[in-house]
Amino acid sequence: MKLAPALLAGEEGIARLAQLVRGYFRLGGHHVQFNVVDAGTLRVAKAKPEEHRDLIVRVAGYSDFFCDLSESLQDEIIARTEHAGF
Repeated sequence: MKLAPALLAGEEGIARLAQLVRGYFRLGGHHVQFNVVDAGTLRVAKAKPEEHRDLIVRVAGYSDFFCDLSESLQDEIIARTEHAGF
């Protein structure tokens, strides 16, 4: 699941995340992985990769270092990170 950092801000954001996780597992979920990053951070990482070498993103069935991805794949990940709400 991709989440914008603003969604987890404060006690309310953490409580909502806890509700989401509890609900998921109550419904029979077995595994969940969260990516918490905003499109702005990804744009900065694309422009200044030397400052973001440790940024890992979920691609499509695997995770990889954002700065090691092709420019077109970076753009695709940025585009699908634009949403900021549940």
